[in-house]
Amino acid sequence: MSDTGSMDENAPVFGISVAAELAGMHPQTLRQYDRLGLVSPTRTAGKSRRYSMRDILQLREVARLGAEGVSLEGIARILQLENEVVALRHRVRELEGALADELLNRPGRRVFAARGDGNVISLRAGTRAQRPTDIVVWRPLLPEE
Repeated sequence: MSDTGSMDENAPVFGISVAAELAGMHPQTLRQYDRLGLVSPTRTAGKSRRYSMRDILQLREVARLGAEGVSLEGIARILQLENEVVALRHRVRELEGALADELLNRPGRRVFAARGDGNVISLRAGTRAQRPTDIVVWRPLLPEE
């Protein structure tokens, strides 16, 4: 649990029988989805499956998509893309935090360049980006009060 008292959605806490009940499925269905790679729970040292709340939500999504007629292969692709979006959103938050830290720690350096690979670099005032494909963001210094 976090300081706010809420459960970490990625914490592997549910055994297969509890996870199956929460997802509205038979435990054998969960085993099959694990074999297919649709939802891969964490394993304990004794090789028991442990499901997180995020896994339960994905199992419910698998059931919903299956009920709509989406094939298991299609469901696997959808889940892969959704997981990729989650990871990318997390990375964006990290980069936003790093950029905010840079702005706070170096207030005189307000010019940044974003490279094609996604990296953001700080430039000295008056310098140009090395490559013409870089995007430059300029923020004027605020007048000192």
